[in-house]
Amino acid sequence: MCVGRCSRVVGPCLLVLGTVSVAANILLLFPGGASKYLLEGHISQQAKAVPGVWGGGLSVLLAAAHITAVGWRCAGCSDCGTRRNAFISAVLSKLALLGAASCFVLCGVGLTNGPLCFYNTSRHGPLWGYPFLDSSGQEPDSRAQNYLQDRRTWSVCLEPQGIVVWNVALFSLLLLVSATEMVLASLQIINGCLGCLCGFCEGK
Repeated sequence: MCVGRCSRVVGPCLLVLGTVSVAANILLLFPGGASKYLLEGHISQQAKAVPGVWGGGLSVLLAAAHITAVGWRCAGCSDCGTRRNAFISAVLSKLALLGAASCFVLCGVGLTNGPLCFYNTSRHGPLWGYPFLDSSGQEPDSRAQNYLQDRRTWSVCLEPQGIVVWNVALFSLLLLVSATEMVLASLQIINGCLGCLCGFCEGK
């Protein structure tokens, strides 16, 4: 695939993925569609960090908009300053790669730790915390290692209703989206470097 055509494929794909990333992270802030947990501060740290907005979202959308615009502008081998645009494309793609990688790491931590929820403990009674995270402030629990495989443990979270499914589904989606973004951004970095050498336009 030539450099220009590759840009016209990668750009729109990144636009879609960046939009999905932003939407998924916003949904993480509203478990079950309710806003009261966000207002009360009962949202997990990784969700409040909004990596899907700034990492897998805005940084990727910025690069995607430039890649798409340059790819289609150069479609007819017009005089579009292709080498300069290719360089900018490569730089923005590196920013997108860094943002997507940050999103991937933070979402991986969020999925591993599990959601913040209201649950019962034998020592302290009901409280807000991370029941699937084995830490010094909580009881050691085998659920910390296997909650993703054992759905029977998900009922430990009393509130918000269905928070474990909500958390797992959205963080898993963000992991998949950010991984795909990293692949496409890496491809566009190579594509941009080739564009610096030979230009974007076909038929030259």
